[in-house]
Amino acid sequence: MQIVGYETGVGTDGDPEPAELLVADRDGGIERIDLSPGRTLTYDLDERHCAGTIHDGAHIACSESAAPYCAAHRDVWVCARCTGTCLKDEMDCHDPHAIYLAAFAPSRFKVGVTRLWRLETRLREQGADRAAHVRTVENGRIAREIEAGLAADVDGLVDRVRVETKRAGLAATVDAAAWERLLDRFDVLDRFTFEYGLDLTDRPMAETMLTGRVVGTKGRLLVLERAGSTYAVDLRDLVGHEVVDRRSERDLQASLGAFGG
Repeated sequence: MQIVGYETGVGTDGDPEPAELLVADRDGGIERIDLSPGRTLTYDLDERHCAGTIHDGAHIACSESAAPYCAAHRDVWVCARCTGTCLKDEMDCHDPHAIYLAAFAPSRFKVGVTRLWRLETRLREQGADRAAHVRTVENGRIAREIEAGLAADVDGLVDRVRVETKRAGLAATVDAAAWERLLDRFDVLDRFTFEYGLDLTDRPMAETMLTGRVVGTKGRLLVLERAGSTYAVDLRDLVGHEVVDRRSERDLQASLGAFGG
C-alpha cells in the first residue's frame, strides 16, 4: 500500500469533517485511513517514491524516486504565484473573490485571497486560528493585485506561512492585542474564530510517522500521542510512503495460529 494523498477534513461548506489519508493498493484501488480524534494508528512507513496520480477514482502508480511527486506528476497551481498579471493562457477567475487576513498563533498574520464561496473552507484548510474578511472584489486578478500590495506595504503582514511556523504555534494562543491592532487598519466585513480540539499544553515534536493515538488535525498537521509524548506530522510528508499496517499483520498471525491449532 502507498499513501497517495490526503484530505484535511473540511467540508465544502467550511464545516469540519474527519481528515483522511488516501491509500492505494497494488491494483489501483483507493482506501481511506480515518484520522478522527481517538483513532489508534499502527502503520509503519517504508520507502518513499512518487505518489503517481488518481484518475477516475483509480490510482496510477509511478516508480520514480522523486517524492511526493516527480516532475511528470507534480501539480503546479499557477494562481498561487499570481500578483495580478494572469499566468494562464486565458483568465478564468471571474467570480467574486474575498480578501482575508488570517492569524496563526502566536503572532503570524497572513493576507490571502480565495473565491468568496470557499472563504471559511480555505481558512480551515490552512489551520487558521482567527480570520477576518476585509474586502470582496469582482475577480481573482483584482484580488491578487490587492493581496500583493498589502503584503508589501503593511508591516507584519505576509502572504504565506510555512508549516514549520504553524507547527511551532500549536500549543500557543493568538496575540489578541496585536491582532486587533492589525484589524483596526481595515473595514472588517466578518470575523472568524476556529477551534480544532487539540487542547495542547506543550509544543508537539516534529516527526514523520503514522503510529499512535490521533489527537486531532489542524490544517495539514496531524497531531499524534505516542508513549506519553505528542508529535506533529505534516500530512504532505506522508504522501509517497509505502505503508504496512502492523495490526493487520497481527490479525493474520492470530488467524494462522488458530488454524494451526
